Amino acid sequence: MITILDYGVGNLGSIVNMLKKIGIKASVASDAEMLQDANKLILPGVGAFDAGMRKLRETGLIPTLNELVLEKKIPTLGLCMGMQMMTKKSTEGIEDGLGWFDAETIRFSFSLEKAHLKIPHMGWNTISPRREHLLFTDFEDDVRFYFVHSYHVICHDESLSLAETEYGYSFSSIIQKENIIGAQFHPEKSHKFGMKLFENFAELI
Repeated sequence: MITILDYGVGNLGSIVNMLKKIGIKASVASDAEMLQDANKLILPGVGAFDAGMRKLRETGLIPTLNELVLEKKIPTLGLCMGMQMMTKKSTEGIEDGLGWFDAETIRFSFSLEKAHLKIPHMGWNTISPRREHLLFTDFEDDVRFYFVHSYHVICHDESLSLAETEYGYSFSSIIQKENIIGAQFHPEKSHKFGMKLFENFAELI
């Protein structure tokens, strides 16, 4: 069972619908008791970093999340801002992140020759895996996902970067440490590519 965390921020309906479409059982949890049944977890997120972290703190669920993710080591997938919230902080605001990764989130900043590029980075783009991982099982060569973001993650430990994407410069579009994965894009908006990623995540032990 994949459990999607409901803390008032995120495309819950789209994620649930895509998981059901590919035959993966999913539930939505908004309290600690419901989370206890999770054997995999999705942390969605859209909007501003500080607003997301405040919403999450207001639920009182962070201690439960830390127990499930850091102690019980259940596979966990953060999406878009959900990935950014897994870092220590963001230049978008002043709130502390979850700190699950030795990383921080910064705004795109382009050189003069790349100044024509629009922020946010919006639309389809490819990813380039940096190493092998079960998340990439049976991926097509030109796999691409739908992005909408003005900020991206910088890993202080480069080994945490699982895949990169080019937009003005190369940035980490997937990060991974043990059981924790963050994806900067929206699999739930990425059609067959997103379906395959969710299928592979569902197979992780």
